Amino acid sequence: LGYSYISSQLSLIGTMMEGTDHDDGVSSMERTSANLKRAVQYWLDKSTIHVVPRWCGFMVLLGLFFLRVYLVQGYFIVAYGLGIFLLNNFIAFLSPLDDPLESGPTLPTSDKEAKEYRPFARRLPEFKFWLQCTRGAGICFIMTFFSVFDVPVFWPILLIYFGVLFFMTMKRQILHMYKHKYVPISFGKAKYKDAGVEHSEFGGGMAGASHKGR
Repeated sequence: LGYSYISSQLSLIGTMMEGTDHDDGVSSMERTSANLKRAVQYWLDKSTIHVVPRWCGFMVLLGLFFLRVYLVQGYFIVAYGLGIFLLNNFIAFLSPLDDPLESGPTLPTSDKEAKEYRPFARRLPEFKFWLQCTRGAGICFIMTFFSVFDVPVFWPILLIYFGVLFFMTMKRQILHMYKHKYVPISFGKAKYKDAGVEHSEFGGGMAGASHKGR
């Protein structure tokens, strides 16, 4: 009886230890995944102000993808899918956040609101547009290393169809811009050189006010 009791207790302790090790492994994987997500998000946040380097990196990745397609002479269906994906994101980037066809025209409620400068609000902001395009190009580039995605197609037909689709889509978008009189380019408000800087012995802004208060 004593031997069986000791054996049962030892087996119970072993089971508890295995469960603890399993929980530690799961929690360790979750911590690693969370740390990796935080690191990626940190570098994405730091890259928001670097517009030109970000798009240069995307163009390099896109060039590598098309170079891979040219050298392999395959994966044309993947390239076609990437083209459709980029076109859809580009149209969302050019489209306003509030579509007049869906929400109807909005009128100003006061003279101040009518004269107030409002920058163009996009349906897809620039950073998200870049992120979506980069992700799509990266995924398609990885797909070119798996033969299952190399579907045999006659690529000139895909190229012609994409050209017609691009022409028709851009024509509809330009007509939409002309009809509702908006330009999908916003340079922000006018900025003046040395704005807010007072070249005097008191300085400018709050510094000048503090000196004058003395």
